Amino acid sequence: MMNLRCFSVIVTVLILISTMSFAQNPLIRDQFTADPSARLFGDKVYVFPSHDILATEGKGRKDWFCMEDYHVFSSSDLTNWTDHGMIVQQNSVPWVKPDSYSMWAPDCIERNGKYYFYFPSIPKDTVNYKKGFTVGVAIADKPEGPYVTEPKPIKGVSGIDPNVFIDKDGQAYLYWSGGNIFAAKLKQNMTELDSEVKILENLPAKGLKEGPYVFERNGIYYLTYPHVENKIERLEYAIGDNPLGPFKVAGVIMDESTTGCWTNHHSIIQFKKEWYLFYHNNDFSPQFDKARSIRADYLHFNPDGSIQKVIPTLRGVGITKATDKIQIDRYSEISKEGVSISFLDSQNTFNGWKTTFNKSGGSIQYNAIDFGKKKLKSIVVKASSEKGGILQIASKGKKQTIIAEVTIPKGSNWAEIKSPLLKFESGIQDLAVISKNENQVEVDWIKFE
Repeated sequence: MMNLRCFSVIVTVLILISTMSFAQNPLIRDQFTADPSARLFGDKVYVFPSHDILATEGKGRKDWFCMEDYHVFSSSDLTNWTDHGMIVQQNSVPWVKPDSYSMWAPDCIERNGKYYFYFPSIPKDTVNYKKGFTVGVAIADKPEGPYVTEPKPIKGVSGIDPNVFIDKDGQAYLYWSGGNIFAAKLKQNMTELDSEVKILENLPAKGLKEGPYVFERNGIYYLTYPHVENKIERLEYAIGDNPLGPFKVAGVIMDESTTGCWTNHHSIIQFKKEWYLFYHNNDFSPQFDKARSIRADYLHFNPDGSIQKVIPTLRGVGITKATDKIQIDRYSEISKEGVSISFLDSQNTFNGWKTTFNKSGGSIQYNAIDFGKKKLKSIVVKASSEKGGILQIASKGKKQTIIAEVTIPKGSNWAEIKSPLLKFESGIQDLAVISKNENQVEVDWIKFE
């Protein structure tokens, strides 16, 4: 009979597996997430997003943003993400109007071993607080919580999208939005303002601007924010030599979403010598942009400190192990014809996507796969093809090398087909999958053994 200790270990492992997401873009695959605040705490990246849910009768406002709680996620490699569960829920916060479903974009920062989680919502007391949104704080001893909320919101703050920045001299600043972008100093206790509220000027006067995120690099202070220059939000930035400005508009970080997602909201961090932009799009909900999903892509600076425009990708960031399921639909490159991407199940989009090859020569490339040093012997492809097909798998470096050829048998059902490797390439490789005939082949994932 299994002893209690052994059973406990198994249960713990199962819980970890169930809360871990093996992701490219979007990063989180089992729920809607938006407005990611990414922070480096210790040797892990923690992301504090808002949590979109779909409004139903008596639960939120139909066809509008609906958020009732917050989760926190962490990763040590930006590939595998662990959901640490809910940290704050609307009806457990003393000052929040019950069932208001207005837990919008948050932020979190560490100071003196404490973690301060800032979040906006609608207060139930409209006598002492203005109508609309204000900002509260929850405090924890660990990034994943548990968090204890302060009984009252921050006095003097009226608006949404809190962001906190601690300068090199130890002074903390709170930024938020609400028609304009506002800023004020914070006291050492991180729960009270320590200066008058300042409107950050010289920003675009026309079009909504919100979601401030401030960081410093090489003496330059970057104020970054979403702004509606045309019809939907794009990510822009301004620069200055002081956390309170004045700032000068400097450029665009990311253009408007090609899928029409009206909002964008972001954060920028450095992790293991690379810079990253975290943002969101409506990947799992292409017809409804109030249900969003967080993403990450690399961000680069020019020698003068200006930011190079980030082009959104499906591949995202991080390195994928060859022995994990490789979702080639999150591609790095795709041929102009012969390949398409669609949902596995349009009624349950969290099941992910599939890649359909329908022409000889159609190809898709997935970069940064770690094959390790130990020799791998075979490839497994989960695929289906009514008429049968042939796929070639190639590693791509200075030259393209065919490492496997997989024959997909006839049949309408999904099957896992194993084929031997013709050649083993060690280390980190880019991979291409190429169709070798005209028959349609659908692929869910590939992996190596």
